[in-house]
Amino acid sequence: MQTVPDQSTQAKVTTTPDANPYNLQDWQKGYRSLKQEHDYWIDDIEGEIPTDLQGTLFRNGPGLLDVNGQRIHHPFDGDGMISAIAFKDGRAHYRNRFVRTEGFVAEQAAQKILYRGVFGTQKPGGWLANAFDFRLKNIANTNVVYWGDKLMALWEAAEPHRLDPNMLDTLGLEYLNGTLQPGSAFSAHPRFDPACADDGSPRMVNFAIKTGLSSTITIYELDLTGQVVRQHSHSVPGFAFVHDFVITPNYCIFFQNPVTFNPLPFAVGLRGAGECITFRADQPTQIIVIPRYTQEPVQILPAESGFVFHHANAFEQDGNLYVDSICYAKLPVVEPEADYLKTKFDALEPGQLWRFTINLAAKTVQWHLVEPRCCEFPTLHPQQVGRPYRYLYIGAAHSPLGNAPLQGILKLDLETGNRQLWSAAPWGYAGEPVFVPRPNADPHVEDDGWLLALFFNAKLERSELVILDAGNLNREPIARLRLKHHVPYGLHGSFTPTVFGI
Repeated sequence: MQTVPDQSTQAKVTTTPDANPYNLQDWQKGYRSLKQEHDYWIDDIEGEIPTDLQGTLFRNGPGLLDVNGQRIHHPFDGDGMISAIAFKDGRAHYRNRFVRTEGFVAEQAAQKILYRGVFGTQKPGGWLANAFDFRLKNIANTNVVYWGDKLMALWEAAEPHRLDPNMLDTLGLEYLNGTLQPGSAFSAHPRFDPACADDGSPRMVNFAIKTGLSSTITIYELDLTGQVVRQHSHSVPGFAFVHDFVITPNYCIFFQNPVTFNPLPFAVGLRGAGECITFRADQPTQIIVIPRYTQEPVQILPAESGFVFHHANAFEQDGNLYVDSICYAKLPVVEPEADYLKTKFDALEPGQLWRFTINLAAKTVQWHLVEPRCCEFPTLHPQQVGRPYRYLYIGAAHSPLGNAPLQGILKLDLETGNRQLWSAAPWGYAGEPVFVPRPNADPHVEDDGWLLALFFNAKLERSELVILDAGNLNREPIARLRLKHHVPYGLHGSFTPTVFGI
Protein backbone atom coordinates (compact mmCIF):
# COMPACT_ATOMS: atom_id res chain seq x y z
CA MET A 1 0.00 0.00 0.00
CA GLN A 2 1.13 3.53 -0.64
CA THR A 3 1.94 5.81 2.25
CA VAL A 4 -0.23 8.71 3.29
CA PRO A 5 1.11 12.24 2.64
CA ASP A 6 3.00 13.70 5.59
CA GLN A 7 0.61 14.89 8.30
CA SER A 8 2.64 18.07 8.73
CA THR A 9 0.70 19.41 5.75
CA GLN A 10 -2.46 19.44 7.87
CA ALA A 11 -3.66 22.95 8.68
CA LYS A 12 -4.13 24.16 12.23
CA VAL A 13 -7.50 23.64 13.88
CA THR A 14 -9.49 26.81 14.36
CA THR A 15 -10.74 25.94 17.86
CA THR A 16 -8.98 24.85 21.04
CA PRO A 17 -10.85 21.90 22.49
CA ASP A 18 -10.34 20.09 25.76
CA ALA A 19 -7.99 17.11 25.89
CA ASN A 20 -10.88 14.88 24.83
CA PRO A 21 -12.46 16.68 21.85
CA TYR A 22 -15.91 15.22 22.41
CA ASN A 23 -18.25 14.33 25.26
CA LEU A 24 -20.63 11.40 24.81
CA GLN A 25 -23.40 13.09 26.79
CA ASP A 26 -23.13 16.19 24.60
CA TRP A 27 -23.24 14.08 21.45
CA GLN A 28 -26.34 12.26 22.72
CA LYS A 29 -28.27 15.53 22.97
CA GLY A 30 -28.45 15.72 19.19
CA TYR A 31 -30.54 12.55 19.09
CA ARG A 32 -33.82 13.98 20.34
CA SER A 33 -37.03 14.20 18.36
CA LEU A 34 -37.98 17.58 16.90
CA LYS A 35 -41.76 17.39 17.00
CA GLN A 36 -42.47 21.01 16.14
CA GLU A 37 -42.64 22.31 12.57
CA HIS A 38 -41.14 25.79 12.24
CA ASP A 39 -41.28 28.67 9.78
CA TYR A 40 -39.18 31.78 10.48
CA TRP A 41 -36.44 34.15 9.30
CA ILE A 42 -33.10 33.40 10.91
CA ASP A 43 -32.02 36.51 12.78
CA ASP A 44 -29.38 35.15 15.18
CA ILE A 45 -26.38 35.45 12.86
CA GLU A 46 -22.66 35.83 13.55
CA GLY A 47 -20.93 37.29 10.50
CA GLU A 48 -22.70 38.08 7.24
CA ILE A 49 -24.41 35.87 4.68
CA PRO A 50 -22.85 36.46 1.23
CA THR A 51 -25.32 38.40 -0.88
CA ASP A 52 -24.47 36.30 -3.94
CA LEU A 53 -25.43 33.10 -2.10
CA GLN A 54 -28.91 32.62 -3.55
CA GLY A 55 -30.93 29.43 -3.49
CA THR A 56 -32.29 26.75 -1.17
CA LEU A 57 -30.52 24.16 0.93
CA PHE A 58 -32.68 21.06 1.51
CA ARG A 59 -31.77 18.54 4.20
CA ASN A 60 -33.36 15.21 5.14
CA GLY A 61 -33.00 12.94 8.13
CA PRO A 62 -34.90 11.19 10.90
CA GLY A 63 -36.88 13.85 12.76
CA LEU A 64 -38.69 11.54 15.16
CA LEU A 65 -36.66 9.23 17.38
CA ASP A 66 -39.74 8.11 19.29
CA VAL A 67 -43.49 7.68 18.77
CA ASN A 68 -45.39 9.00 21.79
CA GLY A 69 -42.45 8.18 24.02
CA GLN A 70 -41.78 4.74 22.52
CA ARG A 71 -38.16 4.92 21.37
CA ILE A 72 -37.18 3.55 18.01
CA HIS A 73 -34.29 1.10 18.06
CA HIS A 74 -32.05 2.94 15.60
CA PRO A 75 -32.11 6.45 14.06
CA PHE A 76 -32.24 4.96 10.56
CA ASP A 77 -35.80 3.84 11.40
CA GLY A 78 -36.91 7.42 12.19
CA ASP A 79 -39.53 9.27 10.14
CA GLY A 80 -38.13 11.64 7.54
CA MET A 81 -38.14 15.38 8.21
CA ILE A 82 -37.15 17.96 5.61
CA SER A 83 -35.38 21.18 6.57
CA ALA A 84 -35.20 23.98 4.01
CA ILE A 85 -32.97 27.03 4.41
CA ALA A 86 -33.60 29.59 1.67
CA PHE A 87 -31.04 32.34 0.95
CA LYS A 88 -31.88 35.64 -0.71
CA ASP A 89 -30.26 39.10 -0.58
CA GLY A 90 -28.10 38.30 2.44
CA ARG A 91 -30.97 36.83 4.49
CA ALA A 92 -32.01 33.27 5.31
CA HIS A 93 -35.30 31.61 6.12
CA TYR A 94 -35.84 28.25 7.88
CA ARG A 95 -38.74 25.83 7.46
CA ASN A 96 -39.15 22.17 8.43
CA ARG A 97 -41.91 19.67 7.71
CA PHE A 98 -42.31 15.94 8.27
CA VAL A 99 -42.89 13.85 5.18
CA ARG A 100 -46.51 12.72 5.53
CA THR A 101 -45.94 9.12 4.55
CA GLU A 102 -48.77 6.65 5.00
CA GLY A 103 -46.96 5.13 7.99
CA PHE A 104 -46.22 8.48 9.63
CA VAL A 105 -49.84 9.58 9.40
CA ALA A 106 -51.11 6.25 10.79
CA GLU A 107 -48.68 6.17 13.72
CA GLN A 108 -49.34 9.78 14.65
CA ALA A 109 -53.08 9.05 14.68
CA ALA A 110 -52.62 5.90 16.76
CA GLN A 111 -49.86 7.43 18.93
CA LYS A 112 -47.93 4.19 18.92
CA ILE A 113 -45.52 2.22 16.75
CA LEU A 114 -47.44 0.27 14.11
CA TYR A 115 -44.58 -0.85 11.83
CA ARG A 116 -41.37 -2.78 12.26
CA GLY A 117 -38.20 -0.96 11.26
CA VAL A 118 -35.44 -2.30 9.04
CA PHE A 119 -32.83 -1.54 11.72
CA GLY A 120 -34.54 -3.25 14.63
CA THR A 121 -37.53 -1.20 15.74
CA GLN A 122 -40.32 -3.59 16.73
CA LYS A 123 -44.02 -3.14 17.40
CA PRO A 124 -45.01 -3.42 21.06
CA GLY A 125 -46.03 -6.90 22.13
CA GLY A 126 -42.86 -8.92 21.70
CA TRP A 127 -41.99 -11.40 19.00
CA LEU A 128 -45.53 -12.73 18.64
CA ALA A 129 -46.76 -9.27 17.63
CA ASN A 130 -44.00 -8.99 15.04
CA ALA A 131 -43.74 -12.50 13.60
CA PHE A 132 -44.43 -12.78 9.88
CA ASP A 133 -45.21 -9.07 9.55
CA PHE A 134 -43.13 -8.14 6.51
CA ARG A 135 -44.64 -4.70 5.92
CA LEU A 136 -42.08 -1.92 5.56
CA LYS A 137 -42.94 1.68 6.35
CA ASN A 138 -41.63 4.00 3.64
CA ILE A 139 -39.96 6.47 6.00
CA ALA A 140 -38.60 8.84 3.29
CA ASN A 141 -35.74 9.86 5.60
CA THR A 142 -32.46 9.59 3.68
CA ASN A 143 -32.10 12.25 0.99
CA VAL A 144 -33.97 15.07 -0.72
CA VAL A 145 -33.29 16.27 -4.27
CA TYR A 146 -34.78 18.81 -6.65
CA TRP A 147 -34.77 17.61 -10.24
CA GLY A 148 -37.09 18.05 -13.21
CA ASP A 149 -39.07 20.69 -11.29
CA LYS A 150 -39.86 18.11 -8.60
CA LEU A 151 -38.69 17.99 -4.99
CA MET A 152 -38.39 14.34 -3.90
CA ALA A 153 -37.72 12.76 -0.51
CA LEU A 154 -35.85 9.49 -1.01
CA TRP A 155 -35.58 6.22 0.92
CA GLU A 156 -33.85 3.46 -0.96
CA ALA A 157 -36.31 0.63 -0.26
CA ALA A 158 -39.39 2.26 -1.84
CA GLU A 159 -40.76 4.97 -4.09
CA PRO A 160 -39.90 8.66 -3.68
CA HIS A 161 -42.34 11.07 -2.04
CA ARG A 162 -42.98 14.26 -3.97
CA LEU A 163 -43.05 17.50 -1.96
CA ASP A 164 -44.05 21.09 -2.60
CA PRO A 165 -40.66 22.87 -2.74
CA ASN A 166 -42.12 26.08 -1.27
CA MET A 167 -44.06 24.88 1.77
CA LEU A 168 -42.67 21.30 1.94
CA ASP A 169 -46.18 19.81 1.96
CA THR A 170 -46.29 16.13 0.96
CA LEU A 171 -47.97 15.72 -2.43
CA GLY A 172 -47.88 11.91 -2.62
CA LEU A 173 -45.80 9.10 -4.01
CA GLU A 174 -43.82 9.78 -7.18
CA TYR A 175 -43.69 7.11 -9.92
CA LEU A 176 -41.63 9.00 -12.54
CA ASN A 177 -44.42 9.04 -15.11
CA GLY A 178 -45.11 5.34 -14.74
CA THR A 179 -41.50 4.12 -14.79
CA LEU A 180 -41.77 2.95 -11.17
CA GLN A 181 -44.46 0.59 -9.91
CA PRO A 182 -46.07 0.59 -6.44
CA GLY A 183 -43.44 -0.64 -4.00
CA SER A 184 -40.56 -0.13 -6.44
CA ALA A 185 -37.19 0.71 -4.92
CA PHE A 186 -35.41 3.91 -5.94
CA SER A 187 -32.06 4.63 -4.33
CA ALA A 188 -31.48 7.56 -1.99
CA HIS A 189 -28.09 8.19 -3.63
CA PRO A 190 -28.56 9.55 -7.14
CA ARG A 191 -25.53 10.95 -8.91
CA PHE A 192 -25.73 14.04 -11.10
CA ASP A 193 -23.72 13.86 -14.31
CA PRO A 194 -22.89 17.45 -15.32
CA ALA A 195 -22.62 16.49 -19.02
CA CYS A 196 -23.74 13.09 -20.25
CA ALA A 197 -22.03 11.38 -23.18
CA ASP A 198 -25.29 11.34 -25.20
CA ASP A 199 -25.69 15.06 -25.86
CA GLY A 200 -23.67 16.90 -23.21
CA SER A 201 -26.70 17.76 -21.08
CA PRO A 202 -26.94 17.09 -17.32
CA ARG A 203 -28.45 13.83 -16.12
CA MET A 204 -29.65 12.41 -12.85
CA VAL A 205 -28.44 8.81 -12.64
CA ASN A 206 -29.94 6.50 -10.03
CA PHE A 207 -30.43 2.80 -9.35
CA ALA A 208 -32.60 0.21 -7.64
CA ILE A 209 -31.67 -3.22 -6.31
CA LYS A 210 -33.85 -6.30 -5.94
CA THR A 211 -31.85 -8.82 -3.95
CA GLY A 212 -31.94 -12.40 -2.71
CA LEU A 213 -29.86 -15.41 -3.71
CA SER A 214 -28.98 -13.27 -6.74
CA SER A 215 -29.51 -9.56 -7.29
CA THR A 216 -30.84 -7.36 -10.06
CA ILE A 217 -29.47 -3.83 -10.43
CA THR A 218 -31.62 -1.44 -12.47
CA ILE A 219 -30.13 1.87 -13.59
CA TYR A 220 -32.23 4.92 -14.46
CA GLU A 221 -31.08 8.10 -16.21
CA LEU A 222 -33.35 11.17 -16.05
CA ASP A 223 -33.01 14.25 -18.23
CA LEU A 224 -33.53 17.83 -17.05
CA THR A 225 -37.31 17.53 -17.43
CA GLY A 226 -37.38 14.48 -15.12
CA GLN A 227 -38.12 12.00 -17.93
CA VAL A 228 -36.46 8.60 -17.73
CA VAL A 229 -34.47 8.50 -20.98
CA ARG A 230 -32.42 5.37 -20.29
CA GLN A 231 -33.14 2.28 -18.22
CA HIS A 232 -31.36 -1.07 -18.09
CA SER A 233 -31.18 -3.99 -15.65
CA HIS A 234 -28.37 -6.44 -14.87
CA SER A 235 -28.25 -9.62 -12.81
CA VAL A 236 -25.30 -10.27 -10.48
CA PRO A 237 -24.73 -13.27 -8.23
CA GLY A 238 -25.31 -13.15 -4.50
CA PHE A 239 -27.03 -10.99 -1.93
CA ALA A 240 -26.35 -7.26 -2.38
CA PHE A 241 -26.32 -4.69 0.42
CA VAL A 242 -25.51 -1.55 -1.60
CA HIS A 243 -26.33 1.95 -0.33
CA ASP A 244 -24.38 4.12 -2.79
CA PHE A 245 -22.64 4.01 -6.16
CA VAL A 246 -20.52 6.23 -8.42
CA ILE A 247 -20.53 7.17 -12.07
CA THR A 248 -18.04 8.14 -14.75
CA PRO A 249 -18.94 9.28 -18.26
CA ASN A 250 -19.08 5.63 -19.38
CA TYR A 251 -19.73 3.48 -16.30
CA CYS A 252 -21.78 2.95 -13.15
CA ILE A 253 -19.71 1.35 -10.39
CA PHE A 254 -21.05 -0.55 -7.36
CA PHE A 255 -19.28 -2.16 -4.41
CA GLN A 256 -21.02 -5.38 -3.36
CA ASN A 257 -20.16 -5.66 0.33
CA PRO A 258 -19.23 -9.16 1.60
CA VAL A 259 -22.29 -9.90 3.71
CA THR A 260 -24.87 -12.65 4.09
CA PHE A 261 -28.51 -12.39 5.13
CA ASN A 262 -30.35 -14.88 7.36
CA PRO A 263 -34.08 -14.04 7.12
CA LEU A 264 -35.28 -16.45 9.82
CA PRO A 265 -34.88 -14.18 12.91
CA PHE A 266 -36.67 -11.42 10.99
CA ALA A 267 -39.47 -13.71 9.85
CA VAL A 268 -40.24 -14.99 13.35
CA GLY A 269 -40.25 -11.51 14.86
CA LEU A 270 -37.01 -11.60 16.82
CA ARG A 271 -34.95 -9.09 14.82
CA GLY A 272 -35.17 -6.37 12.23
CA ALA A 273 -33.96 -7.18 8.73
CA GLY A 274 -30.83 -5.07 9.17
CA GLU A 275 -29.91 -7.07 12.27
CA CYS A 276 -29.89 -10.29 10.22
CA ILE A 277 -26.95 -9.21 8.06
CA THR A 278 -23.56 -10.76 8.83
CA PHE A 279 -20.26 -9.37 7.58
CA ARG A 280 -17.93 -11.95 6.01
CA ALA A 281 -14.34 -10.84 6.53
CA ASP A 282 -13.18 -13.99 4.74
CA GLN A 283 -14.88 -12.91 1.51
CA PRO A 284 -13.73 -10.17 -0.90
CA THR A 285 -15.64 -7.03 -1.75
CA GLN A 286 -16.90 -7.35 -5.32
CA ILE A 287 -16.60 -4.29 -7.57
CA ILE A 288 -19.35 -4.30 -10.20
CA VAL A 289 -18.69 -2.18 -13.30
CA ILE A 290 -21.74 -1.62 -15.53
CA PRO A 291 -21.46 0.22 -18.87
CA ARG A 292 -23.87 3.13 -19.22
CA TYR A 293 -24.18 3.20 -23.01
CA THR A 294 -22.58 0.16 -24.65
CA GLN A 295 -23.39 -3.54 -24.78
CA GLU A 296 -20.03 -4.60 -23.38
CA PRO A 297 -20.46 -7.11 -20.54
CA VAL A 298 -20.70 -6.25 -16.88
CA GLN A 299 -17.40 -6.89 -15.12
CA ILE A 300 -17.09 -8.04 -11.50
CA LEU A 301 -13.66 -7.78 -9.89
CA PRO A 302 -12.64 -8.74 -6.33
CA ALA A 303 -10.99 -6.35 -3.90
CA GLU A 304 -9.90 -6.57 -0.29
CA SER A 305 -12.70 -7.32 2.16
CA GLY A 306 -14.27 -4.20 3.65
CA PHE A 307 -17.54 -2.34 3.96
CA VAL A 308 -18.59 0.81 2.09
CA PHE A 309 -21.63 2.98 2.78
CA HIS A 310 -20.56 6.03 0.76
CA HIS A 311 -18.36 6.82 -2.17
CA ALA A 312 -16.73 10.18 -2.84
CA ASN A 313 -16.22 10.17 -6.62
CA ALA A 314 -14.95 8.18 -9.59
CA PHE A 315 -13.23 9.08 -12.84
CA GLU A 316 -11.53 7.65 -15.93
CA GLN A 317 -7.88 8.46 -16.64
CA ASP A 318 -4.91 6.80 -18.34
CA GLY A 319 -6.90 3.67 -19.19
CA ASN A 320 -7.98 3.12 -15.58
CA LEU A 321 -11.05 3.71 -13.47
CA TYR A 322 -10.42 5.40 -10.12
CA VAL A 323 -12.92 5.16 -7.25
CA ASP A 324 -12.55 7.07 -3.97
CA SER A 325 -14.60 5.56 -1.14
CA ILE A 326 -15.11 5.70 2.61
CA CYS A 327 -14.20 2.20 3.76
CA TYR A 328 -14.65 0.37 7.05
CA ALA A 329 -12.76 -2.74 8.07
CA LYS A 330 -16.15 -4.37 8.70
CA LEU A 331 -19.85 -3.59 8.85
CA PRO A 332 -20.81 -1.67 12.02
CA VAL A 333 -23.29 -4.27 13.34
CA VAL A 334 -26.69 -3.29 14.73
CA GLU A 335 -27.25 -5.53 17.76
CA PRO A 336 -30.79 -6.28 19.04
CA GLU A 337 -29.85 -5.45 22.64
CA ALA A 338 -27.67 -2.42 21.80
CA ASP A 339 -28.52 1.21 22.60
CA TYR A 340 -27.23 3.51 19.88
CA LEU A 341 -26.98 6.36 22.40
CA LYS A 342 -24.28 4.40 24.23
CA THR A 343 -22.05 3.89 21.22
CA LYS A 344 -18.48 3.07 22.23
CA PHE A 345 -16.62 4.94 19.56
CA ASP A 346 -13.20 3.74 20.67
CA ALA A 347 -14.27 0.12 20.12
CA LEU A 348 -15.26 0.69 16.48
CA GLU A 349 -13.11 0.88 13.37
CA PRO A 350 -13.16 4.31 11.71
CA GLY A 351 -14.34 5.02 8.21
CA GLN A 352 -11.34 6.12 6.12
CA LEU A 353 -10.85 7.35 2.56
CA TRP A 354 -9.34 4.80 0.15
CA ARG A 355 -8.62 4.98 -3.57
CA PHE A 356 -9.26 1.97 -5.82
CA THR A 357 -7.54 1.74 -9.20
CA ILE A 358 -9.38 -0.55 -11.62
CA ASN A 359 -7.93 -1.75 -14.90
CA LEU A 360 -10.71 -3.39 -16.88
CA ALA A 361 -8.41 -4.69 -19.62
CA ALA A 362 -6.10 -6.44 -17.17
CA LYS A 363 -8.99 -7.22 -14.76
CA THR A 364 -7.00 -5.93 -11.78
CA VAL A 365 -7.80 -3.81 -8.74
CA GLN A 366 -5.28 -1.98 -6.59
CA TRP A 367 -6.08 0.12 -3.54
CA HIS A 368 -4.34 2.44 -1.10
CA LEU A 369 -5.23 4.56 1.91
CA VAL A 370 -5.63 8.26 1.15
CA GLU A 371 -6.86 9.64 4.48
CA PRO A 372 -6.48 7.83 7.84
CA ARG A 373 -8.62 10.30 9.80
CA CYS A 374 -12.11 9.07 10.70
CA CYS A 375 -14.39 10.62 8.08
CA GLU A 376 -17.77 10.31 6.35
CA PHE A 377 -20.21 12.15 4.06
CA PRO A 378 -17.89 13.33 1.26
CA THR A 379 -18.81 16.16 -1.12
CA LEU A 380 -17.17 17.98 -4.03
CA HIS A 381 -17.80 20.56 -6.72
CA PRO A 382 -20.83 19.33 -8.72
CA GLN A 383 -19.09 19.93 -12.05
CA GLN A 384 -16.41 17.38 -11.07
CA VAL A 385 -18.77 14.46 -10.48
CA GLY A 386 -17.45 11.53 -12.51
CA ARG A 387 -14.41 13.56 -13.63
CA PRO A 388 -10.81 13.92 -12.45
CA TYR A 389 -10.87 16.28 -9.49
CA ARG A 390 -8.57 17.94 -7.01
CA TYR A 391 -10.53 18.92 -3.90
CA LEU A 392 -12.69 16.78 -1.64
CA TYR A 393 -14.56 17.85 1.49
CA ILE A 394 -15.58 15.36 4.18
CA GLY A 395 -17.19 15.41 7.60
CA ALA A 396 -14.33 14.45 9.92
CA ALA A 397 -13.36 13.66 13.48
CA HIS A 398 -11.31 16.27 15.32
CA SER A 399 -8.49 13.87 16.22
CA PRO A 400 -6.30 12.52 13.40
CA LEU A 401 -6.49 8.87 14.53
CA GLY A 402 -9.12 6.55 15.93
CA ASN A 403 -12.88 6.51 15.71
CA ALA A 404 -14.95 9.42 17.02
CA PRO A 405 -18.03 11.50 16.21
CA LEU A 406 -17.72 13.88 13.27
CA GLN A 407 -16.92 17.35 14.59
CA GLY A 408 -15.41 19.16 11.65
CA ILE A 409 -14.90 19.40 7.92
CA LEU A 410 -11.71 18.21 6.25
CA LYS A 411 -10.52 19.59 2.91
CA LEU A 412 -8.23 17.29 0.96
CA ASP A 413 -6.05 18.46 -1.91
CA LEU A 414 -5.67 15.21 -3.83
CA GLU A 415 -2.88 16.64 -5.98
CA THR A 416 -0.56 17.91 -3.24
CA GLY A 417 -1.74 15.93 -0.22
CA ASN A 418 -2.33 19.15 1.74
CA ARG A 419 -5.11 19.14 4.31
CA GLN A 420 -7.16 21.78 6.03
CA LEU A 421 -9.43 20.98 8.97
CA TRP A 422 -12.08 23.27 10.36
CA SER A 423 -13.29 21.88 13.67
CA ALA A 424 -16.27 22.76 15.86
CA ALA A 425 -14.92 20.73 18.81
CA PRO A 426 -15.56 20.42 21.65
CA TRP A 427 -19.20 21.55 21.42
CA GLY A 428 -20.05 21.02 17.77
CA TYR A 429 -21.14 17.80 16.06
CA ALA A 430 -21.22 17.67 12.28
CA GLY A 431 -23.00 15.98 9.42
CA GLU A 432 -22.67 16.13 5.65
CA PRO A 433 -21.25 19.33 4.13
CA VAL A 434 -22.72 20.60 0.86
CA PHE A 435 -20.54 22.41 -1.69
CA VAL A 436 -22.16 25.41 -3.40
CA PRO A 437 -20.22 26.96 -6.32
CA ARG A 438 -19.92 30.72 -6.30
CA PRO A 439 -21.99 32.26 -9.13
CA ASN A 440 -19.86 33.28 -12.13
CA ALA A 441 -16.81 31.62 -10.59
CA ASP A 442 -13.76 30.85 -12.70
CA PRO A 443 -14.45 27.26 -13.90
CA HIS A 444 -10.76 26.47 -13.52
CA VAL A 445 -10.85 27.29 -9.79
CA GLU A 446 -12.39 24.14 -8.41
CA ASP A 447 -12.70 25.29 -4.79
CA ASP A 448 -14.30 28.69 -5.48
CA GLY A 449 -17.49 28.39 -3.48
CA TRP A 450 -18.98 27.82 -0.06
CA LEU A 451 -19.48 24.86 2.22
CA LEU A 452 -22.83 24.73 3.99
CA ALA A 453 -22.88 22.47 7.03
CA LEU A 454 -25.47 21.98 9.75
CA PHE A 455 -23.85 21.45 13.16
CA PHE A 456 -25.41 20.61 16.52
CA ASN A 457 -24.06 22.99 19.18
CA ALA A 458 -24.27 20.97 22.40
CA LYS A 459 -23.44 23.98 24.57
CA LEU A 460 -26.42 25.95 23.25
CA GLU A 461 -28.49 22.79 22.53
CA ARG A 462 -29.34 24.34 19.18
CA SER A 463 -28.25 23.70 15.63
CA GLU A 464 -26.21 26.12 13.54
CA LEU A 465 -25.73 26.41 9.83
CA VAL A 466 -22.09 27.25 9.21
CA ILE A 467 -21.02 28.91 5.95
CA LEU A 468 -17.35 28.28 5.22
CA ASP A 469 -15.07 29.55 2.47
CA ALA A 470 -14.35 26.36 0.52
CA GLY A 471 -11.12 27.90 -0.76
CA ASN A 472 -9.65 28.34 2.72
CA LEU A 473 -10.88 26.40 5.75
CA ASN A 474 -8.25 28.14 7.89
CA ARG A 475 -10.55 31.16 7.95
CA GLU A 476 -13.21 31.59 10.57
CA PRO A 477 -16.70 30.89 9.24
CA ILE A 478 -18.11 33.54 6.93
CA ALA A 479 -21.32 33.26 8.92
CA ARG A 480 -22.97 31.16 11.62
CA LEU A 481 -26.76 31.01 11.44
CA ARG A 482 -28.14 29.88 14.80
CA LEU A 483 -31.51 28.20 14.65
CA LYS A 484 -34.07 28.56 17.44
CA HIS A 485 -33.94 24.82 18.16
CA HIS A 486 -31.95 21.70 17.44
CA VAL A 487 -32.30 19.58 14.32
CA PRO A 488 -31.69 15.85 14.93
CA TYR A 489 -28.60 14.56 13.19
CA GLY A 490 -29.50 14.22 9.52
CA LEU A 491 -28.33 12.18 6.58
CA HIS A 492 -28.17 13.82 3.15
CA GLY A 493 -29.26 16.93 1.31
CA SER A 494 -28.76 19.12 -1.72
CA PHE A 495 -28.69 22.73 -2.87
CA THR A 496 -30.57 24.34 -5.74
CA PRO A 497 -29.97 27.91 -6.97
CA THR A 498 -33.75 28.39 -7.06
CA VAL A 499 -35.10 30.29 -4.04
CA PHE A 500 -38.15 28.57 -2.57
CA GLY A 501 -40.55 29.41 0.21
CA ILE A 502 -39.94 33.14 0.72
